[in-house]
Amino acid sequence: MAKTALITGASSGLGTEFARQLAARGADLVLVARDEAALGRLAGALRVARGVEVEVLVADLTDDAGLDAVASRLADPERPVEVLVNNAGFGLDLDFAANDLADEERHLDLHVRATMRLSHAALGAMLARGHGRIINVASVAAFLPRGTYGAVKAWIVSFSRWANAAYGPRGMTVTAVCPGFTHTNFHERLGLPPGQEGIPPFMWLDAAEVVRGGLRDAAHGKAVSIPSLRYKLLIGAARLVPAPLAARLAKSGR
Repeated sequence: MAKTALITGASSGLGTEFARQLAARGADLVLVARDEAALGRLAGALRVARGVEVEVLVADLTDDAGLDAVASRLADPERPVEVLVNNAGFGLDLDFAANDLADEERHLDLHVRATMRLSHAALGAMLARGHGRIINVASVAAFLPRGTYGAVKAWIVSFSRWANAAYGPRGMTVTAVCPGFTHTNFHERLGLPPGQEGIPPFMWLDAAEVVRGGLRDAAHGKAVSIPSLRYKLLIGAARLVPAPLAARLAKSGR
């Protein structure tokens, strides 16, 4: 039986790139997102290009019904999922006090509640089989004082570190992939056209390289994957900077 990977937020950005690279490795796919048309286009292209089975599961992970549907798919013993990629997410303005609270609650639900719920569903099935892999897309913002986005990503990193250590002896790997600024449509969805994000060109990463590095680190059982030396150095330096200064520096870009 071919191994199957389930990817949330698969309709664009890093989610689409994870789908492409996992399909290239021969994995069948379950693609999850709200945009049925985009998922359908991606599924069709991957079936033709890679000859893999692709299932489309349209779901809003901030909605209980959508979350239940994806959790049920992960827990189905008749259709085992070997790899879960928790990628779905979105960003908000860094000014928490000015943000709409309903948006902040959706933000928390998607990054934390959905990651927790889907990981729990996947772990139960994977531990019963004695093998499996969870990849949680976090961010270098997890290591910086960067609004509620940094806070939810810090939760993902902390959870992944613990789960990787706790369940590694039972055949599991749990990896938090922590990219920096990456060329996807993430910033356009925040209303920022390319070139207007306030980030110098050398700080940008290529989505294919981020995913390739994340998959490699997950295969090696690493709990945290930080693509590129420059971001590893940035995170190391951030730990030495006083919190007020770090908070001011972290305001750069969106």
